[in-house]
Amino acid sequence: MAGRFLQNKLAVFGGIFTLLLILTGIFAPVIAPSDPTAQDYTKFLQGPSAENWFGTDELGRDLLSRVIYGAQVSLKAGMISVGIALIIGIPIGLFSGYYRGVLDEFIIMRFTDALLSFPSLVLALSLAAVLGAGLENAMIAIGIVFTPNFIRLMRAEVLSQREREYVEAARASGISDLKIIFVHIFPNCLGPILVQATLAIAGAIIAEASLSYLGLGTQPPTPSWGAMLSSGQGYLADAPWIALFPGLFIFLTVLAINLFGDGLRDALDPKTK
Repeated sequence: MAGRFLQNKLAVFGGIFTLLLILTGIFAPVIAPSDPTAQDYTKFLQGPSAENWFGTDELGRDLLSRVIYGAQVSLKAGMISVGIALIIGIPIGLFSGYYRGVLDEFIIMRFTDALLSFPSLVLALSLAAVLGAGLENAMIAIGIVFTPNFIRLMRAEVLSQREREYVEAARASGISDLKIIFVHIFPNCLGPILVQATLAIAGAIIAEASLSYLGLGTQPPTPSWGAMLSSGQGYLADAPWIALFPGLFIFLTVLAINLFGDGLRDALDPKTK
């Protein structure tokens, strides 16, 4: 699998960029040239220079430092949101697909279909508005929005596995249902779940940036790429770098994670040569 993944140059690029971004977020206090919230009104709206590589914003804050710290927020939001979706979606999908019945067909799946019928961003906005503004509430809202996708995917994988010979043999040998589900079926469903989780992180980063842009995500003065885009909107004519750099990093991050996820999917797919 590793050899097939390494042959995909775009996937390798995506993985390296994502790894560098994670390291940047972890070591932000060491890498960032200054405090991302420190204001200097003698330097407001200054363009990129040797002193401030990405320029400064309307409050004189160093944009490079804010972009670096913004990576922490975006990666945290993406990973925790998807983690919430996995924690909720995987057990429901496992038991729903294995036992089926009325609870599966008429309650769980219909509720899942109802959630999926809403545009994801609209549903996330509604949930975030109900829960209240803030990064933690935004992550919960995004996690709930992504949960139905994992329920359906896990259920579909379990349905394809539950009638196979190794499961029939496990039942015939008297192994309990819980052991069959978690020891035999679940490990064989991890490949598609892992790929979907990787791709979902990119979607969660966009969702967090969107909520922050609209004022329902990360709150000032905490640096967030979405909030930086929102604040830079009013200065596009005079100081376009305020919105350019956070927008560029959102684009590159989502692209890199998607490339990595696509490469991972191809490497795990036995039908791909």
